[in-house]
Amino acid sequence: MTVDAKTKTDPGDAGLDLPSYDDVARAHERIRPYIHETPVQTSTTMNQLTGADLFFKCENFQKAGAFKVRGATNAVFGLTDAQAKLGVATHSSGNHALSLSYAGGRRGIPVHVVMPHSAPQAKKDAVRGYGGEITECEPSTSSREAVFAGVQERTGADFVHPYNDPRIIAGQGTCAKEMLSQIDGLDAVIAPIGGGGMVSGTCLTLSELAPHIEIYAAEPEAADDAYRSFKSGTLIQDDAPQTIADGLKVPMKEYTWHFVRTYVTDILTASEQEIVDAMRLTWQRMKLVMEPSCAVPLATILKHKDVFAGKRVGVIVTGGNVDLDKLPWMST
Repeated sequence: MTVDAKTKTDPGDAGLDLPSYDDVARAHERIRPYIHETPVQTSTTMNQLTGADLFFKCENFQKAGAFKVRGATNAVFGLTDAQAKLGVATHSSGNHALSLSYAGGRRGIPVHVVMPHSAPQAKKDAVRGYGGEITECEPSTSSREAVFAGVQERTGADFVHPYNDPRIIAGQGTCAKEMLSQIDGLDAVIAPIGGGGMVSGTCLTLSELAPHIEIYAAEPEAADDAYRSFKSGTLIQDDAPQTIADGLKVPMKEYTWHFVRTYVTDILTASEQEIVDAMRLTWQRMKLVMEPSCAVPLATILKHKDVFAGKRVGVIVTGGNVDLDKLPWMST
C-alpha cells in the first residue's frame, strides 16, 4: 500500500473515540491480577523452514485459553458498580464469549452471550463452565447481530463488542506491550485477522513504542474481506464466509479498520490446506496446541518466505481452544 493510502484520513474517523497508548498502559495495570504474562517460545526447526527467526507469543497459554481475555477483562473491570450490576453481553463465535464469561465470573456479574450454533462445542462448554448464558444464532454476522439486539433489550447488559470497542482494543494491545519486554530487536510482528481486535491493539502499541516494526496480518483465503479491504482502501464486510479458521469469519468494523489501514504493512493469506498443514506442523514439532485460526500466521510465513527471510518476527499465537474430537487432519 502506498504511503498516501496509509496516511489518508477517513471521514468516518471523526466520530470515533479512538484509544491511545495510555489506555493500553492503564489496561495492563487493571488486568494484571487476572491474566498470565504468557511465554515466548522458539523453534530451530521453524526457523530453518522459514529462513526467519520466529518468536511465538503463546496466548494459547493465556487464562481462558485465548488472548481475548485481555480485552474482555479490561472492559469488565472498567465498568462502574452501577453498570456492572446489569452484567455484560456480547456476540461471539467462541473465544471472546468464553473470555468475557471468565472475566464476568471473576467480578461476579451476569454474562449473556450470543453464539452461532455451529461454534465448536469446546468453546460452548467453556462459556457455560465460566457461568455464561448462551443464546444460539445462525452462523452469519447478520443473524448474530439481530439475535443479540433482542438479548440486550431483554437484559439491559453493557455491550462488550468482540473487537470494535476501544476497551477491547486497548486490552489486546497489552500483548504486544509484553512481547516487546520479552524479545529484543524485532523486525516484524504478525497476527491473525478476523475482526481485527488483536491486530489493532498491536498497531496501537507498536506505533507508540516501536514504530519501526512492520505489522502484518494473516487471513484465510476463504475469508479474505480484510485483505480485499486493505488492497482496495475501502472497508468490505462479508456476512458468512466458510473457513476452518472459525475465529476469523467476522468482518472488520470502523475502529479496527482505522488501525489496519493506518498502520498495517500488509495482509497475507493462506489456503485451507496450508492452514491445516501449519497447525499440524506446530503441534508435531513444537508441541503447541493451537486453533486453526492461530495457525494462519505461520501458514502465511511459510507461503511468503521472501517477505520474512532474515528477519526477527514475533508470531502471536492467539488461542488454543480446540475441539479435540474434530481435529482437521482427521478428515484430510
